[in-house]
Amino acid sequence: MARTVRFYKTGGPEVLTIDDIPEVYPESNEVRIRVKAIGLNRAEIMLREGIYHENPVFPSRLGYEASGVIDAVGADVKLYKKGDIVSTIPSFSISQTKQGVYGESAVVPSEVVTKYPTCLSPIQGASIWMQYLTAYGALISYGRLKPGQFIIITAASSSVGIAAIQIAKLIGAEVIAVTRNRSKRTSLYELGANFVIVTDDQNLEDEVTKITNERGADLAFDPIAGPILTSICNVMKNHGKIYEYGALYYGSTNYPLMPMLARSLSIIGYQVLDFVLDQERLIGAKKFINHSIESGKLTPVIDNVFSLDEIKEAHYYMESNKQLGKIVVTV
Repeated sequence: MARTVRFYKTGGPEVLTIDDIPEVYPESNEVRIRVKAIGLNRAEIMLREGIYHENPVFPSRLGYEASGVIDAVGADVKLYKKGDIVSTIPSFSISQTKQGVYGESAVVPSEVVTKYPTCLSPIQGASIWMQYLTAYGALISYGRLKPGQFIIITAASSSVGIAAIQIAKLIGAEVIAVTRNRSKRTSLYELGANFVIVTDDQNLEDEVTKITNERGADLAFDPIAGPILTSICNVMKNHGKIYEYGALYYGSTNYPLMPMLARSLSIIGYQVLDFVLDQERLIGAKKFINHSIESGKLTPVIDNVFSLDEIKEAHYYMESNKQLGKIVVTV
């Protein structure tokens, strides 16, 4: 039997339960992981609330990102063996509701499994792929961010926001980090932001205009949408690119047609689950991330660690937006 987090109806963190369920042996091209740590992501909140692109099938599992040790290997798996230390890459190949990794044991397709740098702990190993692949795909692979260019990063204190700051700084871009919380200003500067805008105290459009000397930003990386999307459009340079990778704003998002037309902007819907399906791009991204971690140029920032028994508390904490970095659950 394996202790597994499941839920039987949509709702808040209170719907999460820990059930003892029978171990499952992996089928062809699958591996079973004895989970050591779980990285939490907004996608799990959305599935739990019933607003994700995948509909939960009850009782539903959840979770994309975990580290652990392979303890069983299905037929036709050639790259991995029992005893390998691995972590999972978030992908459309994983069904959260059927194969979610929240628990002591997880059976997943072998194609989403990878070894992580040996310099990392299991907690860190469960914290790298969602954040760094999401940021790398938009900023480097698609956005082609260059040294000296200005990039706006909203929700900058999230794990993905911090990963974007680190990667943008690594290539020499000018980072404009955006947060609502003034208490996070100093930390964002310490993490590498060149400029920090606190929207509770400052006007985003006025500040970006001053920072860029009225030239505008080259790239924007935003998981919020809603009204802030129009403000971002108003401070982009001509032919700038805006990558929308989330929907943290729960209301309607009006399409900012006029500022988009005026500046010939590109507003691009983006998610890492699609990016990782391109094997050529994924190989390049993993090489970049692994090398940067091993050389000390990228370091995952862990905000808080909970136990599996505290899974509800971990979800409540994630919803509080108090975190600065990744939330991890140990098993």
